[in-house]
Amino acid sequence: MTDHGLEDLLRENAPAALGALVRRYGQFDACEDAVQEALIAAARQWPEEGLPQNPRAWLVTAASRRLVDTVRSESARARREQRVASLDPGSPAGPSEDDSLTLLFLCCHPSLTAPSQLALTLRAVGGLTTAEIASALFVPEATLAQRISRAKQTIRDSGGPFELPPPDQLGGRLAVVLQVLYLVFSEGYAVSAGASLQRTDLTAEAIRLARLLHRLLPEENETAGLLALMLLTDARRPARTAPDGSLVPLDAQDRRLWDRTLVAQGTGLVEMALARGPAGYYLLQAAVAAAHDSAESAGATPWPRILDLYDLLVTVAPHPVVRLNRAVALAMVRGPLAGLAEVEALAGHPQLKRSHRVDAVRAHLLELAGDHAGAHAAYERAAQRTSSDQERRYLTLRASTAGLARRSSTADVESGRLAPTEG
Repeated sequence: MTDHGLEDLLRENAPAALGALVRRYGQFDACEDAVQEALIAAARQWPEEGLPQNPRAWLVTAASRRLVDTVRSESARARREQRVASLDPGSPAGPSEDDSLTLLFLCCHPSLTAPSQLALTLRAVGGLTTAEIASALFVPEATLAQRISRAKQTIRDSGGPFELPPPDQLGGRLAVVLQVLYLVFSEGYAVSAGASLQRTDLTAEAIRLARLLHRLLPEENETAGLLALMLLTDARRPARTAPDGSLVPLDAQDRRLWDRTLVAQGTGLVEMALARGPAGYYLLQAAVAAAHDSAESAGATPWPRILDLYDLLVTVAPHPVVRLNRAVALAMVRGPLAGLAEVEALAGHPQLKRSHRVDAVRAHLLELAGDHAGAHAAYERAAQRTSSDQERRYLTLRASTAGLARRSSTADVESGRLAPTEG
């Protein structure tokens, strides 16, 4: 098994192993630490000894033993030792039920702040590393590690059974649960760092959990909207990379490769939810995705409708990334200069300061406006700032293309074939 395959297997089974331990022992912080140790042991032992017949049960057993060992080493916790050690950690049976959704809501405990809920859930359920979560949330890695540690301590102190919240408490945790699933999917679809462009293990797990959540709350529009957004976005995955693995932008994708079953599912969810109303953050994003996916070609994209949807979206969630996406739609409807004005208004936003996206969008719009020199410089800046190897490769290629167009235009001007641009 390759290193990547082993990583996928561990990530797939880690949340279920953690859910099984928490259900049996009720000590979230200690169980999470034990599972992390079991994952390290598996990464070391499995390549040498071979995969166990039941990887999930192996992790449960190994983590249980580590939990017992930890408790035994703490003499001040003698009573807990007696209770935990009396259970059989050597049983090969894995978890008898899927605890993922219960674990998801536990991590979104009301005693935690929203940032802590996000960080803990991305770690425990999403399987993201501390570095990946820090990148997704735009915070330093050390700060993120402290946040996770405090969150685990808070859940331990709060107590409470390991079960889904009662119906009257679901709504209070739902917003964070949705955001967590959205971030897990986003990290899987566009990996923030490293050589891989996407990680299907994360997108598949996010979609699986979103389906579970939608079945739990079928009349909740934002739950339907998030699931629809994931399906409509994931439908394009087969066309998103070239045979050599390089990134293919949306307007250049072969739409015959899109998964039309997922498009139909996502579009159906959007239509039903919009008919119920009202439309929130995820449902409006899903409506944008549905508009893109319904177009037979890039030239047939209904940009006026998409701009109308973004106008609604910025009133619901005036996040700078939403406004940056709106700038592209604005450029396609009213011209690149109108979009560029919006980009420049966002350039100094604190939440975008560490991101390459402003320069990437700026470069695209400058290219549309015919400013190849400006596009070349902006593409190069974006390429230098991204942590994704595949995005860097794509942006560098676009910079080269803009550079060639710039030199060609300069040669035409100097030879008298074109008049210099005014201004």
